[in-house]
Amino acid sequence: MLVLSRHRDESIMIGDDVIITIVDIRGDKVRLGIEAPNDVPVHRQEVYEAIKRENRKATFIQPAELQSLREEEPPTTV
Repeated sequence: MLVLSRHRDESIMIGDDVIITIVDIRGDKVRLGIEAPNDVPVHRQEVYEAIKRENRKATFIQPAELQSLREEEPPTTV
């Protein structure tokens, strides 16, 4: 892990496209501004972990769930 010291309004570059700026420091909290291309997802860690958990959960479909999906499908006509 790289550990850096920064003051308010100073930035950190990640690659060529991501800029992290220290926006404010209040007590034990630091506010960060993050500039990244639209195709680079930026999430708080707990949100990222929740997304990963939900994605993994979505890959496991129970047989009963498949049956209910089949029942909801409209009949195909030729």
